[in-house]
Amino acid sequence: MTSNAANGLPDNEELTCKPFVKWAGGKGQLLHELIRRIPSKYNRYLEPFIGGGALYFALKPTLSSINDLNGELISCYQIVRDAPDELIKELSGYPYESEFYYRIRALDRSPEFMQLSPLKRAARLIYLNKTCFNGLFRVNSKGQFNVPFGKYSNPTIADSENIRACSKLLKRTIIQSRPFDEFIEGASNGDFIYFDPPYAPVSATSDFTSYLADGFGETEQELLAVVCLKLNQLGVKWLVSNSNTSLTRELYRGFRIEEVSATRAINSKASKRGPITELMIRNY
Repeated sequence: MTSNAANGLPDNEELTCKPFVKWAGGKGQLLHELIRRIPSKYNRYLEPFIGGGALYFALKPTLSSINDLNGELISCYQIVRDAPDELIKELSGYPYESEFYYRIRALDRSPEFMQLSPLKRAARLIYLNKTCFNGLFRVNSKGQFNVPFGKYSNPTIADSENIRACSKLLKRTIIQSRPFDEFIEGASNGDFIYFDPPYAPVSATSDFTSYLADGFGETEQELLAVVCLKLNQLGVKWLVSNSNTSLTRELYRGFRIEEVSATRAINSKASKRGPITELMIRNY
């Protein structure tokens, strides 16, 4: 891993920040496995499926672009970057109450939802994420947030110190919301891309928790593998996280595939949380 001065913040501007939302498939618990596999040198850092951004916030890259097809999430990143103090003020007025939670949750069921300011929509996303059951971000087929209220002792809704730190880092980052294959079109020799897509289901009957209404299926998994093959030919270094399935192993045959142990921490059913084996695949 390179020093801050080489690929991250200047040495005189050390920031301590962490994801401001909890995301299904988040990589906080696997950071040590990811960081030990990061290339020693790279130019730009790109992450097409940013989610909660655990690796991004850990590396704190100077030259970076992040992306996600979830427009609500990306808008939230932009608000954290551009208006952290206004966001903190808005969140500070949100109580941890079941009645208030369901009123906020129901906003995306009304025509007025699209009229809400980006600031209020960002506050809504963070609030629901911090107070919903098990921190599970999930939408139904209509794109409506449908997770019930969670019971916590004293959740931190407005984490002002972390939001401000995240804002400083994001100010040096390009933030987009495009299909992943379009997002990486400008990648070139020496760049490094971390792909953390929605995972391929481990079986035909697996639960597939969707953070987008239209999901991410086998066709998209195949497209991702094709994109990685093209990037390899361009001299772009990449690392892919995915589930340990025969499909995944076949798609990336010929590249370096390693198994790592992880814990499935976010699932609506407690019986389906626990230790699992995931794959980390790279071309270097």
